[in-house]
Amino acid sequence: MKSPSIYLLILLLFSAALFAQSKVSGIVVDDNNEPIPFANVYFKNSSEGVITNENGKFYLESAKSHPILVVSFIGYTPQEINLTKAVTYNLKVQLVEGETLREVVLVSGKLSKKNNPAIDILRKIWARKRMNGLRQFDQYQYDKYEKIEFDLNTIDSTTMKSKLFKGMEFVFEQMDTSAITGKTYLPIFINEAISEVFGNNVINKEKEIIKANKNSGFNNNQQVITFVKELYSEYDIYDNYLKFFAKDFVSPLSRTGIDVYNYALVDSMFIDKKWCYNIVYYPRRKGELTFKGDFWVNDTTFAVKSIKMGVTKSANINWVKEIYIEQDFDVVNDSVFLLKRDHMMSDFAFNKKEESQGVYGKRTTLYKNHQFNQEKPKEFYKEEINFIDNAVYNQPDDYWAENRFESLSKDELGVYKMLDTLQTVKKFKQMYSLVTILGSGYVEMNNFDFGPIFSTVGYSDVEGLRLRVGGRTYFGRNDPWRLQGYTAYGFKDNQVKYGLSGKILLNPKNRLILEGGNRRDIEQIGANLTTTNNVLGRSFASTGLFMSGSNTNLTSINLSTLSANIEPIKNVTFEAGISYRTLKSASDTFSLDYYTDASQTTIQSEVKQSEMSFSIDYTPGRKTYGYGVERGIVDSPYSRFFVSYSNGYKGVLDSDFDYQKLQIYLKQPVLVGGFGRLNIITEAGKTFGAVPLGLLSVIPGNQSYFIIDNTFNNLNFYEFVSDEYATFQLEHHFLGRLFSRIPGVRKLNLREIVSIRTVVGDVSAENRQLNASTLNYLAPTKPYWEYGFGIGNIFKVFRLDCTWRGNYRDLPGTNNFTVKGSFGFYF
Repeated sequence: MKSPSIYLLILLLFSAALFAQSKVSGIVVDDNNEPIPFANVYFKNSSEGVITNENGKFYLESAKSHPILVVSFIGYTPQEINLTKAVTYNLKVQLVEGETLREVVLVSGKLSKKNNPAIDILRKIWARKRMNGLRQFDQYQYDKYEKIEFDLNTIDSTTMKSKLFKGMEFVFEQMDTSAITGKTYLPIFINEAISEVFGNNVINKEKEIIKANKNSGFNNNQQVITFVKELYSEYDIYDNYLKFFAKDFVSPLSRTGIDVYNYALVDSMFIDKKWCYNIVYYPRRKGELTFKGDFWVNDTTFAVKSIKMGVTKSANINWVKEIYIEQDFDVVNDSVFLLKRDHMMSDFAFNKKEESQGVYGKRTTLYKNHQFNQEKPKEFYKEEINFIDNAVYNQPDDYWAENRFESLSKDELGVYKMLDTLQTVKKFKQMYSLVTILGSGYVEMNNFDFGPIFSTVGYSDVEGLRLRVGGRTYFGRNDPWRLQGYTAYGFKDNQVKYGLSGKILLNPKNRLILEGGNRRDIEQIGANLTTTNNVLGRSFASTGLFMSGSNTNLTSINLSTLSANIEPIKNVTFEAGISYRTLKSASDTFSLDYYTDASQTTIQSEVKQSEMSFSIDYTPGRKTYGYGVERGIVDSPYSRFFVSYSNGYKGVLDSDFDYQKLQIYLKQPVLVGGFGRLNIITEAGKTFGAVPLGLLSVIPGNQSYFIIDNTFNNLNFYEFVSDEYATFQLEHHFLGRLFSRIPGVRKLNLREIVSIRTVVGDVSAENRQLNASTLNYLAPTKPYWEYGFGIGNIFKVFRLDCTWRGNYRDLPGTNNFTVKGSFGFYF
């Protein structure tokens, strides 16, 4: 850690003497001066303690005064250190190998799964876990208070004097010291919420009613509020796996825990008049998603009284240096232990070095006023589709002072005032605008956003260099209507393109939305199977800057749409719409020509088509934020089932064809415990009636050097066409499970991905007879398939996939092997 200024050091020591009766930090080593990781450090005759990290370092703080610190580890003689001062930093404790002197018998040496009293207790926890806590009752309800805070940590004199904070030095008046790490931090955001929770274990339903919500500086920003809530999703320590940051961590109480953890029984004592055992646990291997820590468990109910969990620094997770969890349970009676306090802290940083600066994300949740077996009707648990009570976000200060479960500290109260002041500082507003631009892709200017800026420059073999400018109306996150549009110009084809759309929310309760628009542009329609009438939708394959092979198979499209959609049930959306489009080739080397007569003497080059469509989109588990005509989607895995039926009408607006088209799309993410995440995607469709190439289903190829979802990496554009098809994709992310077992490789924190994709389809004889294009129809009547292996998390932001073609390897111009990549930020 960088040395703070003398003033800051004096200030911190003075604060320590005032607000914490015992503070101690240091390192635990063996008789060879080698650090001892996962050693047990605690204040004597108390349940307050910590486990040393991988480097043998620890920090322990208590609001009480403790004269003796005890340090112990398996196979070493415990040491008791007299603490003569309230604050003792940089303590070095050397343990010597020998027999333990503790009252409880320990397992020495490498911890075994057999004849281990800790594991005997663990098995009793498994047997009783379904009878602990809220699970014992048919119905339950309680009051809940939640506080989420973000803090800039590891503040030193260099940080305080940096140009970044010039003109904003007043923010350092709110600095504090972490009771968990001992590092200085500066609170920069606080969100508080008070709610009532109702649950029914019989029908497995739960409902939370928010009574008040308040945060510093972002009172009406639902995006920020939803983000911080989703960052710390609910979890149950009795579950086998705990989900944090879209990853499954093995719970120390998991039935599979004995395969990944060492357990040791180290102590026993009375806590709240209940005799409890203390069990220390730590990982058997590095690089896995595991914790270190200890828990106290009752000797009769085998319910956990308290638990501490810290994610090891070697865990394969990005941007998070540390995760620390504390849970305390209240003894209601001899058989009921209920969670009363839950605290979780994450240290977000660009790297995991001890001295690196970062941001603490802390959530503290308190529970009280439990009531049981008061049944409510099933209709009570029905989810609201689109409800917001603005009064919830505007409760007065008197309400909070009276209803908070615990008072805010002086520094936490000061953050509200500090953030209000900070938002008036010009430099802060400039920094906030920059972050907003990078996050949304839009530049905000007086109720109109210019963008998205990432689509400004493009290239294709037909358009050459393409420049695009566009924007949207934006009065706030919950706008009831929105207009957006763009114009683009290609320097090779010398053509101006444009798109314009508008939508309005007619009924907020069931989200009845009317929308329409028109687009005239050039695009690659052979880059996706399941289609929608999103008038401004456009595939990256249309104007990718980096493409392999020729990309002249582009189509000039003029599309007009009008539709209405409604969400009568949460996450179930119905849409009905009409559209009219014209299609023609955008290149002299590519043709959409078709015969207009059975004798194949008359050729038409342009398709004119009117269409009516109806679709159902079911997205169970999807979470959204915002209440306007456009909502944001929380970035977490959710299932999706989409079905669309379209009908083309010949003669309507001079339309050319009668046909019916049915399309189905299914995506199912599966979290496979400690073995990662499996994504299953299938698409199927059929066109009834004779249609030309422009209206057929083209099996999506990928000629980009980058990964494009739902495409086949080794197929070229228009390599396969069909009027009936079925695809199946499997992609499994092991999240480093295999690489973590390889010495030397595990330090790179790489992640493995394996995939297989297949498609089968056909083209009818009548559709082949219509074909007058330069393309000979080839359908994958024998299933085409390809398989791949990828390495993710390269430098934390890059993924590289190698894909092999399984068959159809002898066709002209085939890609039997490809390498493609993608960029992204992942935990």
